[in-house]
Amino acid sequence: MKMQRTTKGLGLFGRILIAIALGAAFGFVLPDVGVRILKTFNVFFAQILKFIVPLLILGLVTPAIADVGKGAGKMLLAVMAVSYCSTVTAGFFAYGADSFLLPHYVQPGAFEAVGNGKEFLPFFELKIPPVCDVLTALALAFMVGVGIVFTGSTSLKRGVGEFGAIVKLTIMRVIIPGLPVYILTMISEMTASGKFAATAGVMFKVIGTGWGLTIVFLALLYLVAGAIAGRNPFVCLWRMLPAYLTGLSIASSSAVIPVTLDCCKKNGISKNVRDFVVPLCANVHMVGSAIKLLTSAYAISILYGFDMPLAGVANFVFMMAIAAVAAPGVMGGVLMASVGLVESILGFTPEQTALLMTFYLALDGYGPAANVTGDGAVALALDRFFGTSDARTL
Repeated sequence: MKMQRTTKGLGLFGRILIAIALGAAFGFVLPDVGVRILKTFNVFFAQILKFIVPLLILGLVTPAIADVGKGAGKMLLAVMAVSYCSTVTAGFFAYGADSFLLPHYVQPGAFEAVGNGKEFLPFFELKIPPVCDVLTALALAFMVGVGIVFTGSTSLKRGVGEFGAIVKLTIMRVIIPGLPVYILTMISEMTASGKFAATAGVMFKVIGTGWGLTIVFLALLYLVAGAIAGRNPFVCLWRMLPAYLTGLSIASSSAVIPVTLDCCKKNGISKNVRDFVVPLCANVHMVGSAIKLLTSAYAISILYGFDMPLAGVANFVFMMAIAAVAAPGVMGGVLMASVGLVESILGFTPEQTALLMTFYLALDGYGPAANVTGDGAVALALDRFFGTSDARTL
């Protein structure tokens, strides 16, 4: 996940942990009427999420496509193609590994066992229909973005850019501050209904699984990149450690770009390649986020006792890799851009989506850490074809 970390207070990670703890406590001590009040907010915020996701895609994916332009040449196309294929491969890798690993330590249908427990209904439900569904938003964003590229419409490009700025402001000022409260309300209801006990232990297992899979995938990615570039993949991966640790600590791919560039320089990647590939990959290369998202989703499917068939996962992964270009500059961008796809393609309910957010955000740093480290692998491979020997600085 390519997320920006807030500089105020505890940051999103700290607030999520506090929300989980408070939610569990409230679920134990609050009377039913209190849990229903929290449930009312939960349902209302879920409606806001459904409303904002298509707008996020329209407002951020469209200008991202428009910014590509026609004049960047073959290297641009190569970066886009390699990054997309790498992100998609990471998603399928996670799905395959999760289907083998998670059933061994995540109890199938754990929530079904308490499914007949107490149910809490909101006091009222305010419907906020989205302007369109997620796939329509993706198609429209692609059409308008490509249209801007080929028509050179500066006024339309400026308009979608300004609209994107409004959407981004809404995400940062409304959605992100509300996420901890949303998770708190969901945990409270789960605790009161007896489901939280089945969740607490699983969350740490899911985080450990996702983290481990990102490391394995990075090793495979560097084996391929090293073979293409004719370099020692393990030495190159080791030199990317500062970028990985920085991404892990601050959970922001954009902020890590200077460190990633320095690591790529130590790997002998040409200046013209690293200066072009690294900032661009920060927008389109999301291997860590893909693994993190698929692992969280698969664990939840096991907990709720339903299947995630390959056909549906394939549809989701291909669409998610496109929607992920809306992620840069928005905290939780990959997650936010994928919420609609999780529900429309994978069939998650609002409760399951809220739990997915909890798993995904409980330790946000390892996704961006894998993303930025993977960016170095893309640069390493493309240096073989676009690098100039006189531009290499070891």
